[in-house]
Amino acid sequence: MSQRTYHAPRGGLPNPRTRAHDRSVFTNAYAVIPRGVMSDIVASFLPGWTGARAWILARPLSGFAETFAEYVVELIPGGLSDKPEPDPGAQAVIFVLRGDLELQIGETRYRMTPGGYAYIAPGEEWRVMNRHDDKTNFIWIRKRYVPAPGVDTPASFVTHDDDIEPTEMHGHGKVWTTTRFVDPGDMSHDMHVNIVNFEPGGNIPFAETHVMEHGLYVLQGRGVYYLNEDWVEVEEGDFLWLRAFCPQACYAAGDVPFRYLLYKDVNRHPDLVLQ
Repeated sequence: MSQRTYHAPRGGLPNPRTRAHDRSVFTNAYAVIPRGVMSDIVASFLPGWTGARAWILARPLSGFAETFAEYVVELIPGGLSDKPEPDPGAQAVIFVLRGDLELQIGETRYRMTPGGYAYIAPGEEWRVMNRHDDKTNFIWIRKRYVPAPGVDTPASFVTHDDDIEPTEMHGHGKVWTTTRFVDPGDMSHDMHVNIVNFEPGGNIPFAETHVMEHGLYVLQGRGVYYLNEDWVEVEEGDFLWLRAFCPQACYAAGDVPFRYLLYKDVNRHPDLVLQ
């Protein structure tokens, strides 16, 4: 695979001469939040965080995401949080896009660089700090953990994109692969956050239609995504939300790999009570 890159938003303000219409789409089946939306105007500040701001891309909301919240967090040098997670039942995935992040889980400290990945189990005490001399950006995905009878709660771990051998998909060789940070057969996990990789020209050759909800952040490259009944062009830095059962397919465009960080809820019975 070619050189891996991880797009991080830069903030700033939009050009006042720019057209108001962009590639933003919000439907009852999917949403597209293009990277140009992630300006200073729409950033959020969070209690318990210092020297930080976040672009909140998804949150549980009627007609939108149901199972998760997803942020891009930016820390200035010295920015930190000693108690980032307000929900004791929440688990998290951290994925570093830019800079140098210090993550502490319990008494153990980790240095995370771009491509660094951490799973943080529910109930863990953790903190983050930017000891870098420039801004640090990372994806933060939060999901309330759903226990299952006879299944242990998963343990926290820290790894890196470079340390995981991608799995070839459905006879496509290395053209379509998935970087799996968790064993799909491990029933302790009720969410997977993987990286999907396409070499130029790679594609999903059928319209997937399934129960898993998706949050999708494009790390690198560009592609064309089939969402419900529409073909939508996407590029690095864009975010997509896909509702359960939304038909989906894609193909990679351009001359560099098309890679995205993909959230999905897995390994649990559907709740029979309508939320």
